[in-house]
Amino acid sequence: MASALKFPISESTDGGVFSLVASKLRTRQQNIAEITEMIHVASLLHDDVLDDADTRRGVISLNCIMGNKLSVLAGDFLLSRACVALAALGNTEVVSLMATAVEHLVTGETMQISTSREQRQSMEYYLEKTYYKTASLISNSCKAVAILAGHTADVSLLAYEYGRNLGLAFQLIDDVLDFTGTSVSLGKGSLSDIHHGIITAPILYAMEEFPQLHDVVDQGFDNPANVELALDYLQKSRGIERTKELAREHVNLAIKAIEALPDSDDEDVLISRRALIDISQRVITRTK
Repeated sequence: MASALKFPISESTDGGVFSLVASKLRTRQQNIAEITEMIHVASLLHDDVLDDADTRRGVISLNCIMGNKLSVLAGDFLLSRACVALAALGNTEVVSLMATAVEHLVTGETMQISTSREQRQSMEYYLEKTYYKTASLISNSCKAVAILAGHTADVSLLAYEYGRNLGLAFQLIDDVLDFTGTSVSLGKGSLSDIHHGIITAPILYAMEEFPQLHDVVDQGFDNPANVELALDYLQKSRGIERTKELAREHVNLAIKAIEALPDSDDEDVLISRRALIDISQRVITRTK
């Protein structure tokens, strides 16, 4: 995102000064990327403890090797280092954005593990939770990069919208792959969500076509027969296809956000924007 935003500084600025300022800005924007990844990894470590996971991306998870206590502490350490790096940037608006993203991660996880029957079967609730758990960190990171560069509120909002829609699309496809992917390609056990009682978009769409699936969801999935019954209804429905269509809608919105950025004739900027569009499209076609 940083390379896709033209640096807003007067062209009349001395070349040496421009180069120095641009270099310092680039370093600060890279810091945002590092902070974002630390927050992301910390959330994965905590998620694995909450989900009692034994693998992460095809390898044994840290909580399985070192135990839950050390895994939680490792996540806490990464969060603390992210806070230190964030404070060093000295920009209160960026600090607020990234702190909000961390708050949203906690909110999303809380929404997932403490839901009422109505919330569990609500597409609106699912999308809100998905924004908190996945899209908020991406969108606020993109916005932070724009703010650090001194861009206008409109440009910062476009950066935010790109990240938001990319994040939502990514998670929607992730939820599809949980049903259609293999353990090898995903780096985790297939059907992990439904085995944990987590209802995602494909099942929610299937419930719209087959109302009797509501009763199966209410009973839970501790019984393997209920899992098989839910999968049978899903196969008969357009749940997978409709989820992919929704993901495509969000990808299109992400692309529109990039296309709406201020015009630039800088080749590096144009290449970066094409790369962001390509990333968006790859979200739809990925198999892992």
